[in-house]
Amino acid sequence: MGTRNRRSEALHTMTFAPTRETFEPLALPLLPALYNHAFWLAHNHAEAEDLVQETLSKALRAFDSFQPGTNFKAWVFRILRNTFLTSRTGIAASRTEYLEDHPTAFDTPDDGPTPEDTLIDLDDAAVLHAALDQLQPPLREVLLLCDVEDLKYKEIALVLDIPIGTVMSRVSRARQTLRQILQSQIARPQ
Repeated sequence: MGTRNRRSEALHTMTFAPTRETFEPLALPLLPALYNHAFWLAHNHAEAEDLVQETLSKALRAFDSFQPGTNFKAWVFRILRNTFLTSRTGIAASRTEYLEDHPTAFDTPDDGPTPEDTLIDLDDAAVLHAALDQLQPPLREVLLLCDVEDLKYKEIALVLDIPIGTVMSRVSRARQTLRQILQSQIARPQ
């Protein structure tokens, strides 16, 4: 684990009693990540801003219930997700079919480069965003939490309120699907 990740994890894992004075230094560095994740969930800048504002308001009100020694980032992301799911947009988005009900839907051989190799070779943010946008919401969400926000599988399971095995399965399927989407974009003549 890199120095940046260790510092970030240490900052976001509280070992002292939560007070209103300790909330701001923990929450403010997370604003960009919360907004980015909210935008991926809502697909609308104004709704993402409202979602982050409501999330931080709820987190501040409930901060005295935060358990010292646990990951603050995972706690706030769970509040963000729950807030989204109870919103009008979230309710509509949650009416999706679970991939676990269709286990063979994304069966693909694991030949070729990894998604990370493809992304490095691609070096095009617009294509990556378009590919991520094509992922089904449960796959996109777990991939963003894992690969963009650097949350551990256990923390993702807590945020999404799903078993860790489901997290692992979704991450694997998301990476495979993203690989297929990106490979089809590379193969397409420009």
